[in-house]
Order: sequence, then structure tokens, then C-alpha cells
Amino acid sequence: MGTDVAERRRGGGAGVAVRARLAQVIWLVAVVCALFLATGALLIALDANQDNALVSFVLDAADAIDLGVFSRDNGIFTFEGADAATKSALANWGLGAVAYLVVGRILERIVRP
Repeated sequence: MGTDVAERRRGGGAGVAVRARLAQVIWLVAVVCALFLATGALLIALDANQDNALVSFVLDAADAIDLGVFSRDNGIFTFEGADAATKSALANWGLGAVAYLVVGRILERIVRP
């Protein structure tokens, strides 16, 4: 009977460790996605050279993870007139970054033991 308890503790410990690691990975992915969106919005606002490989990489990654809802071209907020592209990128990608952080934290708390 004592060995059953010991085996459950060892198995439970492994499960706890896996859940803790998974929670860390979820939070890390959310932070990286938010970082790409925020950096992309900053690069658009600073009118960075989009022919630069690093700038192009960040903007392409931000475009890929914006989930459509937070798209700088056709997102939640659309602007017209002067600096419309900058305003759209700042508003939509900024909101997307916050959404990634909020959802990532919620999921991380649900998964963490």
C-alpha cells in the first residue's frame, strides 16, 4: 500500500513538472508574439527602411501573427488621411500585443498546476 502512494507521488510530480513547463512555453510564446507586434508598430511609426532584412523580417512576422482581427491594413481600427498606415499599425498591432499578453497570461494560469 505504501508503494502505491509513492508511485502516485512520483507520477504526479512528473505531471506537475510537465504542466509547469507547458505554462512557461505558453507565456513565452505570448510574450514573443506581443514583442513582434509592438516592435513592428514601432518600426512603422519610425518609418524604418522596409528594404532592410531585419525590418522586413519583423514586419512579416507581425503580419503573420496579427490574427486578421488586428491587421494593420484591415483591422479593428481603420484610419484615413495623413499617416493612416502609422495610426492603423499603432492601434491594431498595439491592441493585438495587449491581447496576446492577456490571453497568454490567462492560459498560463489555467495550465500551471
